[in-house]
Amino acid sequence: ALGCEEVQARTVSTLLMQAAGAGGMVGGQWVDLLGEGQSFGAEELNALHRMKTGALLAASLEIGAVAAGASEQVRTGLLEYGRAIGLAFQIADDILDATASAEVLGKNPSDAELEKSTYVALYGLDEARRRADAEVKRAVDSLRSPGVASPELEALARFVVERGK
Repeated sequence: ALGCEEVQARTVSTLLMQAAGAGGMVGGQWVDLLGEGQSFGAEELNALHRMKTGALLAASLEIGAVAAGASEQVRTGLLEYGRAIGLAFQIADDILDATASAEVLGKNPSDAELEKSTYVALYGLDEARRRADAEVKRAVDSLRSPGVASPELEALARFVVERGK
């Protein structure tokens, strides 16, 4: 039988491989590139960014919970927090892409020039901002539900939508 440390190591390795591989970041990048010139709906756009941006963010939090031996409720809360800030980050990125200059962002060409589906194109600027804020609230609620008190993680959730680039 495997000891606790071996089980944790296997779980951590599995989570990292899943988040980085075809079902996570690499797959999300691939779908993103294939999506240039196409128009994604809300479900497709959310799924893309859960893979591309959110997978490694969520995995890093879940891996920390596993390594610390946290309860299943805390692990789930941190996983949901990571998913929410991953989506909030991407929505904020789309807002910045639509409103900030290439010089400020250090990013050229823009997503619009690449004909990528974005939250701003799908919902408009005001609704995209509202959705980003809703994801921040979901992230913070995901921490509070299992009793995780972390002002740092709450501040990070707000930062992803308030950042300037």
